[in-house]
This record gives sequence, structure tokens and C-alpha cells, in this order.
Amino acid sequence: MMVLMNLSGEQSGWLHQSQRLAIAIKALLDAQVLVDSLYLSLHKVPPLYRSGVRYQNEPKKWIIQGAPISIEEFACIPVIIQRGFGDCDDLAPWRCAELRRAGEKAKIRITWKTNPVQGGKLFHIVVRRENGTIEDPSLKLGMRY
Repeated sequence: MMVLMNLSGEQSGWLHQSQRLAIAIKALLDAQVLVDSLYLSLHKVPPLYRSGVRYQNEPKKWIIQGAPISIEEFACIPVIIQRGFGDCDDLAPWRCAELRRAGEKAKIRITWKTNPVQGGKLFHIVVRRENGTIEDPSLKLGMRY
């Protein structure tokens, strides 16, 4: 499963406010954790940190019908494994699903930071562990701030 969210043009203008965007993204991420958890229960998959997967940004613009548009992709475990990389909204749900399957009440957390290059805000996805600590799978798998 892979979900694509169009962040360009009039079709998604309602998402441009940070609060609305966060609500939509959180719903998708929670669903992704459930999908990843189901996948882990049905398939023999190495743990995320031993899978060979690395952090890598997805393309900033996709070309669809000849036009560049901003799309946010939410990929599940088999897609990530096949291509060998994922970004924060791919890796954090996988890690959260692993922790939940191990009995921990981990949660997805959306953090926001200012984009120094383009202005505006960027979201970043991490895992909040049951003990309150924050785990950043992207950072552990090669992301550089």
C-alpha cells in the first residue's frame, strides 16, 4: 500500500493551514501503523534497524500528466524494502508498528520546524515511546539535519 497526498494546486488548498494538514497527516500515519503492523504479523521481516533500509527524501516534485506537483507519499513496509529507503513518514510508522507488536504503547508524533530554505513549516515524524522518550528512526538511518 502506498498513499499519495497532493499538496499542490486548488484541489488541496484546504490542507495548507498547519492544523488541518496535521490532522490529515496524523490520520494517514495512524492508518499506516495499522497496515505495517498487519504486514509484520503476516510476513517474516527483519527489524527496521537491521533491514538495510536507509533514510532518503522522496522527490520534492512529481511529474503527473506532464505537470510538476507536490505530492507527499506514505509508503508501507514492502515498498520501503523494495526500494531500499524511506523518509520520516515511512520509517516512523514501521518502527511504531514494531514497538506495538512487542507490547509497547508507542505513538506517532508530528513535529514542526521552520524551513530555512523556502520559508514556511516542515513536518517531521518521530515515535513517542511509552516511557516518554522520542525515537527518530530517520536520524538513526542516515538523515542529516
